[in-house]
Amino acid sequence: MPEIVFKGKEYVYNHHLTVPYRPLLAHPDKGIGPADLAGNLIIHGDNLHALKSLLPRYAGAVDLIFIDPPYNTGNEGWCYSDGVNSPIMKEWLSTNPVDGEDMLRHDKWLCMMWPRLVLLRELLSEHGSLWMTLDDNEVHRARMVLDEIFGDENFLANFVWQSKDTPGNNSTGVAETHNHVLAYRKSAGFAGNLLERSEEQIGNYTNTDGDKRGDWLAAPLTRAEYRERDYYPIQNKAGRDVYPPKGSSWRRPPAKMKWLQQDDRIWWGKEGDANFPMEKKFLSEAKAGVVNQTWWPYEFAGSTRNAGAELKEIFGGEKPFETPKPIQLLERILELGADESSLVLDSFAGSGTTAHAVLKANARDNGSRRFILVEGEDYADRLTAERVRRAIKGYAWLGTQRETLLEEKITFTQFKKAEEWLKKVEAIKAREGFAEGDLADQGTAARKRFDKIAVKLEDGVLRVEGEKRISERVEGLGGEFTYCTLGEPVELEKLLSGEHLPDFDALGAWLFHTATGGTLAPLPKNAPAWYLGEAKDRHVWLVYRPDLAFLKSPEAALTLSRAKSFQDWGRERDAARGAPKRHLVFAPAKYLSNRQLQEHGVDYAPLPFALYREA
Repeated sequence: MPEIVFKGKEYVYNHHLTVPYRPLLAHPDKGIGPADLAGNLIIHGDNLHALKSLLPRYAGAVDLIFIDPPYNTGNEGWCYSDGVNSPIMKEWLSTNPVDGEDMLRHDKWLCMMWPRLVLLRELLSEHGSLWMTLDDNEVHRARMVLDEIFGDENFLANFVWQSKDTPGNNSTGVAETHNHVLAYRKSAGFAGNLLERSEEQIGNYTNTDGDKRGDWLAAPLTRAEYRERDYYPIQNKAGRDVYPPKGSSWRRPPAKMKWLQQDDRIWWGKEGDANFPMEKKFLSEAKAGVVNQTWWPYEFAGSTRNAGAELKEIFGGEKPFETPKPIQLLERILELGADESSLVLDSFAGSGTTAHAVLKANARDNGSRRFILVEGEDYADRLTAERVRRAIKGYAWLGTQRETLLEEKITFTQFKKAEEWLKKVEAIKAREGFAEGDLADQGTAARKRFDKIAVKLEDGVLRVEGEKRISERVEGLGGEFTYCTLGEPVELEKLLSGEHLPDFDALGAWLFHTATGGTLAPLPKNAPAWYLGEAKDRHVWLVYRPDLAFLKSPEAALTLSRAKSFQDWGRERDAARGAPKRHLVFAPAKYLSNRQLQEHGVDYAPLPFALYREA
């Protein structure tokens, strides 16, 4: 398979391995509900470090990832800041932020994305999927990177999303109205969902002939291609032979067509003598949903204008974020790639749309979906988390309700008829009670539906809107989340010197994942002291306190009595599951021989402190 080559790739290829593990530090005062690292999370911190911090608990556990990274348009002012140890990367740090004049901005974007995508793939479950929004600046390079990391056989689709519902202008004279949503699966274990059939789609089914099987949809019985086998006559209800139109053929072979006729599944029109019969597709026999298409119009997935209006509604008329994504877009992605209990991750969280969509989905069907958001910018608390707080608790909406009274694209020909358009606008104002002079109608003015009539000409579209200020309370969706920051890195050198001693949970999570490759599950209710968790082939223990005096004392050593107690507890736990598992014990020292370790099913792993213990 071809691979993408870019400046700096050799330095970032395995950079994710050198990123230090930093524990999650909960801030109960900024979340809602009790602090719980196994629940909904909003993490403020560098998203590369945050992804590494999630591995011990969530490697292989995330069901759906949505990311909206910088589009690298040249106008965003994003910074490359991963601190990769190479002269090239260090030079890049001095040329931040990345702008349109930077000849290496595409290389920098790829260097930024590579290690993050590698870690995101590690976090995905085998049946999980990744969804990424981009525009035309980087989508082709992103496809190549994703093909290389995920495998081109795991490409699902490039959905084209009509992100703008009105055309815009740029220097090329071409209106850019779409973005891309790239979708990749982790493996063949992914099974996408069908979309729920809309009321409009259900309305297309009728029962013209009163069939006892219920409503049906007429489907063509011919194909625009000649196939000798499928070119034959069939008899309509009037007894006349009917052939497919010249150059075409039937969609069904003779045996299947005969069955359709016998089972009354062919519609010949009200008189039974139609020249073009149709096949009856019954709603009662249709799949539970409809297959998704790769074209997503704004009516289907929302638009950036919708997203801005949603954010203004939540924040009382302010728009604190320039490029939010519409809730409807995330609802569609959740509908296609998640179920009622999925874990959803967004590591470029921005305004928090992903969490809002998850909360809405749970409120709608009483689901148990969870979200993890990561945001590195300083607005993580005042914007990202604040939006989620308001979505959970509810908020007062003081906003403007708008109704479109006229919308028309103005071409040059129509521009020459300006007087006619102005008369139409004045007529609308008069009808709504906003006319002056002879056109004014006192009765209409007294019954005004709006506070104002706004006339706008934007991007070649004339829009007349009625505006009314309203105040109402939006009910909360319910839910909880824990707000986290990233703690100090767990570094071997600092452990050796005792300069930084992480707490038990932080060190334990890191050691468990490093030693087993597994994720740390919640402890069983009867778990004894020092127990970390159960891996596929062993129980893992950590004899540790963040206290140098303790770590240097005999109390911290693995003794014979301690080994026996670990073995006894494991036997009792494993009794119902066959052979007992071995025990991996991390401790500063041990007071028993290798033979004794073997007898008690223990593998000993010395903590670094043992190297510096005082005699």
